Amino acid sequence: MQEKLFFRDSRGNMICGIISATDKNRHVIILCHGFASGKHSKTHTTLEKMLNEKGISTLRFDFFGHGESDGRLEDLTISRAVDDILSAIALLKKRGYSKFGLVGSSFGGAASILAASEADLFVLALKAPVSDFEDLAVGSFDEELLKEWKRKGIITYKQPSGLDVTLRYGFFDDMKKNNGYEAAKRIKAPTIIVHGDKDDVVPIEQSRKTAKLIRNCRLEIIKGAGHDFAKPEQFEKMVELIAGFIADNSNL
Repeated sequence: MQEKLFFRDSRGNMICGIISATDKNRHVIILCHGFASGKHSKTHTTLEKMLNEKGISTLRFDFFGHGESDGRLEDLTISRAVDDILSAIALLKKRGYSKFGLVGSSFGGAASILAASEADLFVLALKAPVSDFEDLAVGSFDEELLKEWKRKGIITYKQPSGLDVTLRYGFFDDMKKNNGYEAAKRIKAPTIIVHGDKDDVVPIEQSRKTAKLIRNCRLEIIKGAGHDFAKPEQFEKMVELIAGFIADNSNL
């Protein structure tokens, strides 16, 4: 049974989500989308169906500044995204769920790594996650562009998808305070990371390093896959690995 709902983050912003409950157990997976994506992403609607069929409930939601949630994308930070995840867990606790897991894609993977270092989870699954946003930004923007971003306080740039995105400099300041590698050392939940070896958005080296820092982590590399796992067989393998890992660790 699906239900559209709204809940508040710690600052009072309304966050929109869709819960798909199986009523078979108290396990629930929170699906965290990538930057400039949303709760209706193909990855998460597919995983919702796969997990529900395995008797596991799901919640997919729009991060702050995305979709039907409050806020402007330009005001987004990683800290805000982590707060959204922790607020979602608090909501689900009130609804009677007691076992929580996270699936995070790219930007949502970065937020999930940080949230997982604070929350008590039974499983964590990451799809091409960003572990070090500062390194990613420095590698993507030249020094002059970074200086201009700081001077103006805001920047508009084109994503690999072709979408023009505007971000405040606070995003860069915030990312320096949120290092995924340090957070990874504190993660206790069984973890799987799925990453393509042809990813030209998030270097696979980030996931290789993260996998070594998480005490119980399995790294699955899909040969030939880019950041979006665009070929049908790559996408199918990615979601099957994630759904299977979650089911194996749910003890149902």
